[in-house]
Amino acid sequence: MSTGRPPVTGFLIVVLAASLFGMLGPLSRFAYDAGMEPLSFVAWRGAIGFLAAAGFIGWRVANGREPLTRFGRLGRGERVTLLVAALLGFALNLAMFVSFDLITIALALLGFYTYPVIVAVANVVLGREALDRTRVAALALAVVGMIAVVAGQLDPASGIKVNELGIALALVAAGCQAAFVVISRDGYPSVPSSQAMAVVLGTTVVCSVAVAALTGGATALAFPLNDPSVLPLLAFTGLFAAAIPSILFLTGIRRIGGTRAGILMLFEPVVGVALAAVLLGESIAPVQILGGVAILAAAVILQLGAAPTGRTVAAPAIEADEPGGSSDPPASRAPGGSSGPDAAEDRDGARPRPAGAAVSVDGSST
Repeated sequence: MSTGRPPVTGFLIVVLAASLFGMLGPLSRFAYDAGMEPLSFVAWRGAIGFLAAAGFIGWRVANGREPLTRFGRLGRGERVTLLVAALLGFALNLAMFVSFDLITIALALLGFYTYPVIVAVANVVLGREALDRTRVAALALAVVGMIAVVAGQLDPASGIKVNELGIALALVAAGCQAAFVVISRDGYPSVPSSQAMAVVLGTTVVCSVAVAALTGGATALAFPLNDPSVLPLLAFTGLFAAAIPSILFLTGIRRIGGTRAGILMLFEPVVGVALAAVLLGESIAPVQILGGVAILAAAVILQLGAAPTGRTVAAPAIEADEPGGSSDPPASRAPGGSSGPDAAEDRDGARPRPAGAAVSVDGSST
């Protein structure tokens, strides 16, 4: 049993997802130094991530831990929403890939990490979540911390590339990520997180290969086959910086809501900067350390400041990840059938468990 306070496990899941995604910077640098092109890296990362997710799904289904969702049996709304989410995932990668090529990477990241603000505003407009003082304070603190962390990477001495299209694409990527978070909260609740992210990763691979073929970059896709020494790096990236964090990210969104998940994901650049310092020998400025502390403080504020609702409810579980889960609309599964603010907090595409039931973490770690 738990109160209305969001489960700590949900916070930990998202922070772990952000930490794993934070490895992408150094990993991509190693891949590029080995001779890979960015679009080829995206395609191989997605392909290996898809295979890893498929293997995980097969194990879960074989052991009766989750049902295999058949796309044709989904309702029209869920099918459309899942396909839109998958296309958003590809559009995000493509926009950021082009943006990185046109402007300084730190500037692109500053534009991209505006998405938690977009998510918060969208949830308020849609009536899903209220921006109380706690969330406003945590969001502001996390954004300021993110700016300090990312801006610390800007080095005027080495030149800063500024391009209107590059900045616009970074903001487009932020919009795609925000839209993904908003619609994925309960847009396809009967699809387990692992299976949903397998669809997203698979779509990214197909679209990346298509773009490479249309732009004359098909030859670059075969680079790892001609130079197998890069395959271990790609295998690690696909598993630990694609499959696992992607599944965890969606699980976290469903457990604690889009606004909280978006704020906590700002921990990603902190990990990226720390790893760059350890693995690439890059220095860390004092302002970046302060920025990291600010983001951690925002996470603490989110958890400690999430006051209980004053009533006892069953600990939430991801409905879609439970065998034989209901396909009722999320709103009808709110505890007590309520439709007020408390129901919005407890939905997240979930149904209440019976008293005393254990909480599943979606069988995975993001």
